[in-house]
Amino acid sequence: MNAAGESGPSAAGMTADGTAETPAAVPGAGMVADSGGAAGPQARTTDIVPGPGGVMTDEVGVVTGDLTLRTEYADGKVTVRVQYKDADEWYAVTGTSVTLADPAGLDAVHGVAVGLLNRPEG
Repeated sequence: MNAAGESGPSAAGMTADGTAETPAAVPGAGMVADSGGAAGPQARTTDIVPGPGGVMTDEVGVVTGDLTLRTEYADGKVTVRVQYKDADEWYAVTGTSVTLADPAGLDAVHGVAVGLLNRPEG
């Protein structure tokens, strides 16, 4: 029953005592992967194995072996980073910090980075 004693749905998601109804659990509703929201910081990650030349980073030079690649978008810029798989430290891939006007392009940039750097066959 509603506040007027009539049967039917409550008004605009409110209960008879004026408190909001408990929202229905909908897995993943309104979420963006690794994101603070559609306009906030976002990231995509993929495990890769670079070719024999490895990946050049700003901080430590060339890294090789099993790596995790992370493409990050924040404040209108995209940056590609790598880390040794399961390590704590991330290193910026040399030459990959660029302006990205639309965060919707993050998936495409990440796909290109993975395509260029993942060379498990050598």
